[in-house]
Amino acid sequence: MGRPLSKMFAAAVAVIATSPFAGAAAADAGNGKAIFTQSCAICHKTTAGGGNGLGPNLFGVAGRKAGSASGFAYSPAMKAAGFAWSDDKLTAYISHPASVVPGNRMPFAGVGDAARAADVVAYLDTLR
Repeated sequence: MGRPLSKMFAAAVAVIATSPFAGAAAADAGNGKAIFTQSCAICHKTTAGGGNGLGPNLFGVAGRKAGSASGFAYSPAMKAAGFAWSDDKLTAYISHPASVVPGNRMPFAGVGDAARAADVVAYLDTLR
């Protein structure tokens, strides 16, 4: 009985490894920090208890309600977004902000490469 179970386990691992969700686990927070520093840090701060910049402070953004960072003047669109920043929402927003929150004020077209966007989200996930 051990053999068939081993074969089923191996098959399940193969399916998971080739699934479209397997890449999410491979995101590189170190690379995400470098991308963030190059593309995002001009407007966004990431220090705990730090103030806002041209954009809101992103420390603790993962899981936070959109448009809710203290002391930042959000656009009406972002205030009305009505969702929390899950990894999926962050990835979509980083990839193309205007498609996730139409009417937001962030003057950024987005990170077009999915792996780079996932890396930035992995970095943001470390800011807790």
